[in-house]
Amino acid sequence: MNAYLQLFRTGNAVMGIVGVLVACFMAAGFDIAGEYVNILISAIVVFMFICGGNALNDYIDHEIDVTAHPERPIPSGRMSRRNALYAGLIMLIGSVLVSFLTRDIECIAIVVIACILMVAYETCLKQRGFVGNLTIAILTGMMFLLGGAVVASPMDNLIVALMATLVSIGREISKDIEDMDSDEGRNTLPMRIGTRNAAILACVFFIAGPLLSIQPMVAGTYGILYYTVVIADVLFLLCAVSVFKDPHKAQKTAKKAMVVALVSFILGVIRF
Repeated sequence: MNAYLQLFRTGNAVMGIVGVLVACFMAAGFDIAGEYVNILISAIVVFMFICGGNALNDYIDHEIDVTAHPERPIPSGRMSRRNALYAGLIMLIGSVLVSFLTRDIECIAIVVIACILMVAYETCLKQRGFVGNLTIAILTGMMFLLGGAVVASPMDNLIVALMATLVSIGREISKDIEDMDSDEGRNTLPMRIGTRNAAILACVFFIAGPLLSIQPMVAGTYGILYYTVVIADVLFLLCAVSVFKDPHKAQKTAKKAMVVALVSFILGVIRF
């Protein structure tokens, strides 16, 4: 059992549940209680999806993990690759099947597409540079769309989903710049176009994301506390500057900025 818990990296899966619950609250506000059944279903879906993705990752990266993560179930000999693959597929397929309980075509479609993207990423896109970065960023944004779909409409969280996607692309590129010397066997964006050009592109995404935060202000979508998102915007702009000299600092700052932005959207739901 411990081997499966480690394979699934259940701590990350629990954080995924927190993320989708926040996404639901952002879409429905304090009316969230009326959709408790679908919210519970979405929590189970996200948990199974993340567990499945992590298991598939360990199956694919078993050779790398021999040196990078020897404590994981496959390289440590506590689990066979076949069992890890079966566990991953069962979880991913299970997440799709559970999503049918919502009886919501938008919710089901989001989960199906997410599973397709996850399998594609792990099997082939991860090694192909920017398209892999884009896939991970889209999956990040789709969590907010799922939260909106299970309580109302995915469009209710469209802006935050787009923001999350854009800044995630910037962060993924920054990570590839940082890891350029150790990314053997991959064809990352910095390897293709050079670190400076990659940094310029990351800078563009770090700026594009914060620009979208202006739209809810103009539309009056959220309350006055939403304006704390300016703090996150400043942090993202710092990422845009620091990515040229210190990509490690840029991607770490971006992670903090994402948390601040998320809190701002939550606070924005509270109106006085």
